[in-house]
Amino acid sequence: MAGYYDLVLGLIPVALLGITAALTVVGVSLTAAVPISATVAIGVIGHAMFVNGPVDTIEDAPATHPTINSE
Repeated sequence: MAGYYDLVLGLIPVALLGITAALTVVGVSLTAAVPISATVAIGVIGHAMFVNGPVDTIEDAPATHPTINSE
């Protein structure tokens, strides 16, 4: 099953090529369509890095020394 980051890696070239092609068909010049689609791809990368970034899970390690009661 594809995870979130697999989908992000697939979406980057789709955004670059697909949005560029769609904007070109609509009538936007190629020199304007490429930066627009690159901005979308950068947004996808930014979301994957900063909004839903990879996190190392830290498991609760058992204490190696007994807990001292301060009462």
